[in-house]
Amino acid sequence: MAEQRSTGRATSDSGANATKRKSGTREYASSMLIAVGLALVIRSTVVQAFYIPSGSMEDTLFVGDYLLANKFLYGAPVEVPGIRKPLFRLPAVREPRQGDIVIFRSKTQPDRDLIKRCVAVGGQVVEVKDKVLYVDGKRVPDAPEAKYVDSNVYSGSRTARDNFGPYKVRPDHFFMMGDNRDNSSDSRVFGAVPRDLVKGKAMIIYWSSQLVDGPLYNTGLPPLLEDAANFAWNLPSLAGRSRYRRLGDVIH
Repeated sequence: MAEQRSTGRATSDSGANATKRKSGTREYASSMLIAVGLALVIRSTVVQAFYIPSGSMEDTLFVGDYLLANKFLYGAPVEVPGIRKPLFRLPAVREPRQGDIVIFRSKTQPDRDLIKRCVAVGGQVVEVKDKVLYVDGKRVPDAPEAKYVDSNVYSGSRTARDNFGPYKVRPDHFFMMGDNRDNSSDSRVFGAVPRDLVKGKAMIIYWSSQLVDGPLYNTGLPPLLEDAANFAWNLPSLAGRSRYRRLGDVIH
């Protein structure tokens, strides 16, 4: 009888422990789902991380800068993978302005994001004369860290780089240019960017490192996979090539 009672208690204790484990598992799973859900909501509506893959914004931004973008400011786009245009956009605090550094979806590569400086908005007239930018007939000062790497000046018949326009920006469009004016494929090439491709305003640098091209770079992989593979290639030596002084820099 004593042996039977002992077996009954063991069975009861085992059942209670199993119930506790199941309850703990459910709580953990629920917490993880809530955390993932909140992260996705924040990523899609408030802030999102971006990586600088090219030198078109030097010396304002460098290859290997990792930054956060404010998506809430311009009205976060609610997107579905594989669909070029967002389903809808949340209300914006304000529209992109002249001088803002903006992240937007590429017009020619929908799976890649670009970052440039907005130099003109809808209704304004853009013209470049011998490398000098004019908007509505007024000269626009270069950004503090903007640079020119080629002293040659080419005619507009040869390239739009140094002489361009006049070009009137359509309503709900934005004219984007890289701060590295001689080494940037921007609105001088692909035209003004429509409002529905705008994703956010560059906000702050949270990491910066001098990256080297890995064996899978420029091999035709999808851009996101290529960037991830290149980051993994650089990871072992990342700490030694990081630009710690740039961490926390506000982007303007």
